[in-house]
Amino acid sequence: MKTDDLVAILADNLKPARRGMVARWLLLGLIIGTALSTFLMMASIGPRPDLDAAMQLKAFWVKFFYTLALVGLGLMLVVRQARASQDSRKPALALALPVAVLMVLAAIQLSAPNADAASLVMGNTWMVCPWLILMLSLPLTLCLLLVMRQLAPTRLANAGAAAGLLAGAISATIYGFHCPEMSAPFLLIWYTLGIAFSAGLGAVLGPRLLAW
Repeated sequence: MKTDDLVAILADNLKPARRGMVARWLLLGLIIGTALSTFLMMASIGPRPDLDAAMQLKAFWVKFFYTLALVGLGLMLVVRQARASQDSRKPALALALPVAVLMVLAAIQLSAPNADAASLVMGNTWMVCPWLILMLSLPLTLCLLLVMRQLAPTRLANAGAAAGLLAGAISATIYGFHCPEMSAPFLLIWYTLGIAFSAGLGAVLGPRLLAW
């Protein structure tokens, strides 16, 4: 059989993907994955006991909006990586913006008179923070990779990294309702590291779980 004949057979009756298919699949993965990660947090470590009081503090919302900004950019990356030949450079570069804003806040806190740099940077939970974020991200990462498998990712490591980044950012948001730490230097280092771990795991799993 000639190559042209094979291509003609494969393309016979080929229909375009249904409108909104990418959004529907990703929404399904996000809903299931976020529910699983939230359940895992509630069942394993639970919310902080003083959550109501903590939510009255500006620092709590700095933490929340930092991770939420990464969620938004991570979602943009996943949507683009789920489609063949989509350019993901702009949202990838935009990830530097929330990090840069937090760097400024961290520098202000560390340069304040009588600032306790060790406490601001290390807090009391630096040894577990990134690992708990990674743990909470596992269900989300797997759900996102499974739904992306139904779509058209072509750069499998990049697609996996995007899924891991989004999962890590959502999990860091969920973890924030447990974590007592709220200083900008702590968030900049340990929350960002946990999200990076999740992105790295996604990059490793992507070629394995997305390949047909």
